[in-house]
Amino acid sequence: MPVLLRKWPCLCAAALQLALMAPCHAAADPSTVTVTALRDPVDKSYRRMVAGMDLFEKRHALAPAATLRFKLLPRRRDSRMESVEVAIVGDSFELPVALAADHSFTLERHRLALKEDASVRPNRKKQTMTWRVEIRTPGLPPNTRRLGDLRLECEVGMQAGLISNQRPGILGWVRNLMGDGPEYCRRSDPRYLFFAERPVFGVALVDGARREILPVESLYASASRYPEWRDELSYCDCEVLLDRTYFLPLGDPGWPDDTLVEFEYMDSPSTQDATVFGKSSKADIRAILGEAVAIPFDSGYEVWVYREPTRDKAPPPPEFVLLFAPSGILSKTRIR
Repeated sequence: MPVLLRKWPCLCAAALQLALMAPCHAAADPSTVTVTALRDPVDKSYRRMVAGMDLFEKRHALAPAATLRFKLLPRRRDSRMESVEVAIVGDSFELPVALAADHSFTLERHRLALKEDASVRPNRKKQTMTWRVEIRTPGLPPNTRRLGDLRLECEVGMQAGLISNQRPGILGWVRNLMGDGPEYCRRSDPRYLFFAERPVFGVALVDGARREILPVESLYASASRYPEWRDELSYCDCEVLLDRTYFLPLGDPGWPDDTLVEFEYMDSPSTQDATVFGKSSKADIRAILGEAVAIPFDSGYEVWVYREPTRDKAPPPPEFVLLFAPSGILSKTRIR
């Protein structure tokens, strides 16, 4: 038994009403609308987003009970999500889009917008926001997603060109997905970043009696594998959402579409042995196990990772993952 594994058990436990909303064959009257100029705006191609909608219909069998929405997320620490507005902007018109409280929206199909190769444009500048597709099957258990939904999210997102321009770092930590299509999502281990609802401590795949916890390198944009991750964080559209990110083995046929993706959130109550938690500090743990790979977050939470050395491309080694609350006190652990 590896040395670390012998030590670990001691710590466990609009409605839209403008003229353009008329049938597609009707022409919009440019005199009834105003195009708002914004220098260097966030925008996406309306034509590509409609292509994503077409793909959703074509591949709907992956998520037969789900609906499609697009969603805006903050990209920078100073990104402001209050009073965000979205519009479809063409050469001769601007059509407002109804935005829900969670900053998600749907798009209507408009012939003039396609003809003018319009943009979908929030009233924010580039690099302040990122985009994702949201496809959800209703009625799932709490704190879960469905793998087929997420497979389709990736495919539609790639077809729609939603991934923000991000430069891959010298370590390969963030892969540049610009130019890739939906087939990328069918690889066994694509580097497509998903965002959970809240900061995550653990993610597991569950198919009937089979349950597998994802390695920590599948969380936090694989920061645990790259000591210099802080230097590259600004190149990732996860900069302000690092603690909510995860990768999935989307192309692994061993996991059916009805597989549940279970989330354990950082701020959820712990079910582990209360005799350890609420007492152990970082200094206490360091004195027992030595230095760890530490991943601090803006929230004050901090994840520590202990694992056995491994060769490149080897199976993920045993790992011991600890979560420290903003107080600096140990709050959760996980052995994989």
